[in-house]
Amino acid sequence: MIPWVHLDTATVPGGGGELKLMQRGDEFSIMAGGIELMNSRLSDSEQALARLARERIGDRPSPRVLIGGLGMGFTLRAALEAFGPQAEIVVAELVPAVLAWAKGPLAPLYGDSLTDPRTTVKITDVADLIDSPPGSWDAILLDVDNGPKGLSRAGNNGLYNGRGLGVAKKSLRPGGVLGVWSSAQDHAFTGRLQRSGFTVKETMVRAHRGRGARHIVWMAATPES
Repeated sequence: MIPWVHLDTATVPGGGGELKLMQRGDEFSIMAGGIELMNSRLSDSEQALARLARERIGDRPSPRVLIGGLGMGFTLRAALEAFGPQAEIVVAELVPAVLAWAKGPLAPLYGDSLTDPRTTVKITDVADLIDSPPGSWDAILLDVDNGPKGLSRAGNNGLYNGRGLGVAKKSLRPGGVLGVWSSAQDHAFTGRLQRSGFTVKETMVRAHRGRGARHIVWMAATPES
């Protein structure tokens, strides 16, 4: 078997530990300690995050979409395909090295998505961009950590608690959607979304071509008016 090669280590700001970029042949993995956050061969559910959001908000003329977490670029690429030529896609990435990896060893996974004129990448905490004036976003897509129940960085909890969900709801336009990816089921989080005033649809998506681990994608919609 081809061994894993450790390509680089990045420090997560705010005492969030380290991320490691690993490679085995043409396969890549990003690890937080002993937890695999993402793998280049397992991308279907990350792509579903963008596709399901597009289905929910429909054909808006110039949708503004915020993605939390650059990762390996699968959600970004799917969003560029799904939301059309007039979309504005803003990606918040906390760790500068992840953007460097995207332009370096992971570049084949990204294609031309980083140079697409619709794409803006900001090195910042996604919470800072969620906390925007009311009605700033048509969709907020959180592909952060391993979801509400699989936190590798304690600071991410603020995205998923009641206060954080309230901030997200305020910053969405009427009929907008908060999409959340998770590696595991979390009924308590579903309840928090509903208590925060969202209409919630929960979808199970397999990690790769209908096989592998079951991941969860929530689509939490705001009222139309």
